[in-house]
Amino acid sequence: MAEEAGNPYFRLGYNSLGAFATINHLHFQAYYLAVPFPIEKATTKKITNFTGGVKISELLNYPVRGLVFEGGNSLQDLSNAVSDSCICLQDSNIPYNVLISDSGKRIFLFPQCYAEKQALGEVSPELLDTQVNPAVWEISGHMVLKRKKDYEEASDENAWRLLAEVSLSEERFQEVKALIFEAIARGDDGNGAVTLRLHEGPDVAPQSPEEIEAINKGSHHSMVHGKQECLVLH
Repeated sequence: MAEEAGNPYFRLGYNSLGAFATINHLHFQAYYLAVPFPIEKATTKKITNFTGGVKISELLNYPVRGLVFEGGNSLQDLSNAVSDSCICLQDSNIPYNVLISDSGKRIFLFPQCYAEKQALGEVSPELLDTQVNPAVWEISGHMVLKRKKDYEEASDENAWRLLAEVSLSEERFQEVKALIFEAIARGDDGNGAVTLRLHEGPDVAPQSPEEIEAINKGSHHSMVHGKQECLVLH
């Protein structure tokens, strides 16, 4: 669907069970917004190349740890890598969110644990009082705030503090990442072949002219600046 739409501002999102999908109501959500999401501008570091040309990168300096899938010799190669990853997480009972952007050319995968922390009483009352359930759009940087107080006090720091509770710890993220890579390798090229390439410097995804123009001309949005901007709509 994202490829057929042919518009970089048309995104698809998915929330798994345990990652704020509505009970018995699993589905993709389509979203059109003519500005780049903060997650789409986040710095990434390329960590892995799989047979078939699929590149997997890791997000840097973003409150939620996640992986970015892109490239591939065909759309099927890319979709296979992502679906293998999602099936692995589902089979391992690990909640996750998916963002499909750039007309299907970039896919973000976020294993998360906010609902688990809620159940264990590990989320502060201050964050719970916001009534924000951080699913795919919130993680991507578009916060839907339900209270006037939170809207008026919206800041990068407040958004960062909430989203940081969504993220797996570094240790747990590395464990989950290893599970994902193993799952992809099992299905990769039919024989488990995998090429791993580590890069010292980060790859930064460039912004398109359309994205830059949208930022400059947008009249109904403002950016709260910081580590990665939080998008606030008026």
